[in-house]
Amino acid sequence: MGRLPFIIAACIFIIAFDIYCYKAIVSVFKKWKPGTKKAFGIAYWTYSALLIIGVFCGIYLNLFLTLRAIILVAFFLTVACKMAMLPFLVLDDLRRLFIRIFRKNKTAQLSTTPVQQETAAIPGEPITRSAFLVKAGLVAAAVPLTSLSWGIISGAYDYQVRRVNLILPNLPKAFDGITMGQISDIHSGSFYNKTAVKGGVEMLLSEKPDFIFFTGDLVNNLTNEVRDYQDIFSKVKAPLGVFSSLGNHDYGDYYFGKESSPAKVKNLKDMVDVHKIMGYDLLMNENRRLKVDGEEIGILGIENWGMGRFPKYGKMELAVQNTDDLPVKLLLSHDPSHWRGEVLQKYPQIDAMFSGHTHGMQFGVRLKEYQWSPVQYIYKEWAGLYQEQKQQLYVNVGYGFLGYPGRVGILPEITIFTLKRA
Repeated sequence: MGRLPFIIAACIFIIAFDIYCYKAIVSVFKKWKPGTKKAFGIAYWTYSALLIIGVFCGIYLNLFLTLRAIILVAFFLTVACKMAMLPFLVLDDLRRLFIRIFRKNKTAQLSTTPVQQETAAIPGEPITRSAFLVKAGLVAAAVPLTSLSWGIISGAYDYQVRRVNLILPNLPKAFDGITMGQISDIHSGSFYNKTAVKGGVEMLLSEKPDFIFFTGDLVNNLTNEVRDYQDIFSKVKAPLGVFSSLGNHDYGDYYFGKESSPAKVKNLKDMVDVHKIMGYDLLMNENRRLKVDGEEIGILGIENWGMGRFPKYGKMELAVQNTDDLPVKLLLSHDPSHWRGEVLQKYPQIDAMFSGHTHGMQFGVRLKEYQWSPVQYIYKEWAGLYQEQKQQLYVNVGYGFLGYPGRVGILPEITIFTLKRA
C-alpha cells in the first residue's frame, strides 16, 4: 500500500496531462468533421484508459514478463511522446497569455475578441502561430515513435561485443588471462533474418574465447523453433567447451501449461537432445571441472530458478555437490533474481553467476557510465556486472528478442570476459 498514493497521484497527473494535450490537438484541427473528431476522441481516451489500467495490472498482477514489458514500453513511449510535445504547447499558451494581457492593457476597443485575433492567421500566412506550434509539437512527439520503428529495422541484429574484466581473487594461475564468451536468450522462434543471426555468431567466434556460456532461452515455446537455426548455433565452439543452461521458455510451459503431459515431456527431451547435437554441455543441476595445466575451476549449471510466476526447477544443492575443493565456482543460472533470491543467502562459495532473462526490456539507454530501462522497476539486477561483498553477477541482455521485434538503446549482446586473479 506504500506506493499506492504515489501511483494514484501519478495517474491523476497523467490524466490532466492527457486533457491538456487532447484540447491542444483538437483546437488545431478545427476542420475535422464531427464524426472524425468523435472517433479520434474515442481512440485517444480508450488508449489512455487501457494504458493506465495496464500499468496497475503490471504492478499488482503476476502478468507474463512479455506482457509487462509491452505495457511498460508503451507507457514510457507514450509519456516520452507527450513530453516531447509539451514545450511547444506551453510556449503557445504563454505566447497567447502575453498577447491577451498586452491587449487588455493597451485597448479594450478592438472589433474582435482577443482570442479570435490571436488565433487568426495574419494575411499572407498559411498557418496561425498556435497551429504552427502545436503541429511542431506533434512532429517532435513522432520522434520516439520513429525510434521504435528504427529499432526494428536496425536494432534487432545490431550485435555489440562487450568486454569485461572479471576479477576472481582465488583464480588458479593457469586461468589468469583466459577468456570466456557469453550469449543468452537466443529466442530462435522470433528471428526473421538468418544471415544477420549468422553474422552475430561469426562475431562471437572471431573473439576466439577459450570457453563459452549460453545461459538459456533457446526458443520461445517449442523446441522445433530452433530447427532453421540449429546449423548456425552448432558452429559455436571453443577449445575448453561450450556450457549451457535452460531458461524459462525452454520447458514449453507457455505452450503446454505447467502440468506435465506426454507432449511436454517429449518437447523437453527434444530440447536436451538439441543441446547435445549442437555440442553444448547442458548442465541441469550439475557441475563440471574445467582443467588447464593441472589446475581446476568449477562450472555449475542449474535449471531455471525464478521469482514469482517463473518456475523454480533449479536445485542448487545438487549443483554444488563435490565442488568444495575447487577454488573458483562459476554458475550458469538463467534468471538474475536467483542471485539475490538464493545464491547470496545460501551459497557464498559461488564466486560469479551468469544470467540473461531480462533482455534489458529491449528498450532504454546503455552507455559506459549510465544505463536505464523500464525493466529496472522489475529487476534490481538487469544488465551488466554487479557485486555484493565477494560474489558477482553478470546479466547479459540477450542475443535475440521477444514480443517487440526490435531493440532501441539496449542492443543485442555478446560478452567477452577476461578472467583475472587481481
